[in-house]
Amino acid sequence: MRAGWSYVGRRALFALITILVAISLNFVLFRLAPGDRTSALRCQACTAEFKEQMRADFGLDKSIPEQYVLYMRQTLTGDLGSSFVTQQPVTGDLWKAIRNTVPMILLGTVISIALGLITGVVAAWRRGTLVDRGSVWTGLLFYSLPTQWLALMLILYVATPLGLPTSDIGDPYLAYSNPGWWPELVDRLRHMILPAATIGLVLFGEYTLIVRSSMLEALGEDYIMTARAKGLSNWQIVTRHALRNSLLPIVTLIFLSLGFIFGGTVLIETVFNYPGIGLEIYQSVYDRDYPVLQAGFLLLTVSVVVMNFLADLLYFKLDPRVTE
Repeated sequence: MRAGWSYVGRRALFALITILVAISLNFVLFRLAPGDRTSALRCQACTAEFKEQMRADFGLDKSIPEQYVLYMRQTLTGDLGSSFVTQQPVTGDLWKAIRNTVPMILLGTVISIALGLITGVVAAWRRGTLVDRGSVWTGLLFYSLPTQWLALMLILYVATPLGLPTSDIGDPYLAYSNPGWWPELVDRLRHMILPAATIGLVLFGEYTLIVRSSMLEALGEDYIMTARAKGLSNWQIVTRHALRNSLLPIVTLIFLSLGFIFGGTVLIETVFNYPGIGLEIYQSVYDRDYPVLQAGFLLLTVSVVVMNFLADLLYFKLDPRVTE
């Protein structure tokens, strides 16, 4: 028990240090970029005096060390600052974007897991056959495709035949007609299908390879031969024995991939004009909106670190040998 708590403490400390380093790098990277918020202004009223006043209002006239101390103090107290563009707290804007992104990510993850489990189990059970090679090659093909290219292909060749929307998060006319929660839910799902399908198709190849590898290792164990000797059907052998004992790397991969998906949604949400965290970050790049960019990248970093930490805890729970 003491060794287990020591393992958890070490992983928690490492995660905390990683987040603190990420916060500092987050500040430095955006300050190294040329120009600032005022240099992007193009208007007749944007005189040099007006820009200097804006720089003072945004705190950009302070020295870099002073800005860093202020940034760290605000971040550690939960204050992520206010947007240079909207003048509203960053937390509110990002929270709304996160609420739009999370359901889409979860739906895409479910699609990838379902496809990966099916193709991985079939490939392992039919090892060395054309079905095995076809499953693996298909998974590798989709995994290697550029995310934005696949999203464009879905828009061009899938959206029209299926009658699916290709942008935004919902039909704006529903807000005025007030049809009820069920039509709004269906409309939200229809707008979410293509972005989620892009995530699912890109990731399912990774699940296919992991499931196949784990299943092959499990199918070679002695208890599988015992199950066959008992007269169990192939379905019972796969579901009750092989797949159940292959879940550790699969569940761990789910946690790890969830953290990195947040970063991948930048391109997907930009292509589909989906108002989530990815599109928010993309638009902030052009506006040089430092507070939104810093908060967005910090969120992506924290999501990866937290998911890695949860994966470590899961390993500790499912396989206590990791503490040895």
